[in-house]
Amino acid sequence: MSKKLATLISASIVFAPAVSAVELYKDDKNTVEVGGYLDVRVINTQNETEVVNGTSRINFGFTRKLKKDWTALALVEWGVNPVGSSDIIYNNRFESIQDEFLYNRLGYAGLSHEKYGQLTIGKQWGAWYDVVYGTNNSFVWDGNAAGVYTYNKDDGAVNGTGRGDKLVQYRNSYNDFSFAVQAQLKNSEFYTCDVTDISEEECEALWNSGDSAAQEVEFNYTFGASVTYTPTDMLTLTAGVNRGEFDLTFGDGSTRNVEDLIYGAGIMWGNIDEPGLYVAANVNKNKNHDTDNIGRLIKDAIGVETFASYRFDNDFRPFIAYNVFDAGDDYVIQPNFNADPEDVFKRQFAVIGLHYLIDEDTIAYVEARKDFSDFESDNKEQQAQMEQSEDDGIAFGFRYKF
Repeated sequence: MSKKLATLISASIVFAPAVSAVELYKDDKNTVEVGGYLDVRVINTQNETEVVNGTSRINFGFTRKLKKDWTALALVEWGVNPVGSSDIIYNNRFESIQDEFLYNRLGYAGLSHEKYGQLTIGKQWGAWYDVVYGTNNSFVWDGNAAGVYTYNKDDGAVNGTGRGDKLVQYRNSYNDFSFAVQAQLKNSEFYTCDVTDISEEECEALWNSGDSAAQEVEFNYTFGASVTYTPTDMLTLTAGVNRGEFDLTFGDGSTRNVEDLIYGAGIMWGNIDEPGLYVAANVNKNKNHDTDNIGRLIKDAIGVETFASYRFDNDFRPFIAYNVFDAGDDYVIQPNFNADPEDVFKRQFAVIGLHYLIDEDTIAYVEARKDFSDFESDNKEQQAQMEQSEDDGIAFGFRYKF
């Protein structure tokens, strides 16, 4: 297998940074690898101290050599919850609230060729993640400003920017450039109502009655693309875009089309797993792409993430990160949940931490978060709900890679 083809497959099979893989089986045609890690931690935030699951996962990757230099590949990955159910709310909330021992994170299959590139189908990391992954290196409080984990810190499945559902994705590379293009082929229909404390069934009934406060929402196909330029071994530049559409039909028969759009760029210097300095930053502009902390769609916002670390010769790696997701005021599409047009949403926090790499696959860590967010509303109950999921905190834990 050529170096270029191996790189393409490796990028797809285990794209997320700092994930190892161990070869379980290999013959003249087939290879099977297992990867992932267990991550357990003690966290203190929101006046609670608790043992919780981190982002534990296990994956199995498969490759098969075919004729004429083609390779078939597949991957399945499950999140693992080794510590039981947890309902504490913090930045990577999606992993922490799972009460199943196993839950789906990734699953796809495809074909790869050194010249013709790679085509994969299934649940996989979106092209947008190529643009912003460089800042996603804090274990506990990873970024929520890059437009990846959308819809109140979920996994980005709905609009294909994170671990996108039902993606068809093509990748290839030429010299110092690589790129990805994708389409998310799905059909999604649901109902929302500008009424508090209402179930979806009740909302659908309200829509059928012709109430203009009820909306039927269709959110189907999305499309994305990214490009990566690596002029040197130390410098990486990225850029990309992701787009979808909401088609709204109100109970009174009126309609509205809403564009879900995010675009931006990133830069990385160094390699976080190598000795020395590593710095990364990205910026994005987004429109109807994410929600605030109580589920209201944000009309437009700007997100910035930064991360800097230094790995010393003794394998201690201190780091600092800063993230801001600024929607300003008047950010909620009207009408929506009785929103005040003067509501302010600015998620902003800094993280400082220390990772000790006992070896390359065994890491002990401590991380602390300081919150600087600004949430303002004349509705003090809504403001309190917004503030609840953003708080100072400290955590220490242990990550064991397979």
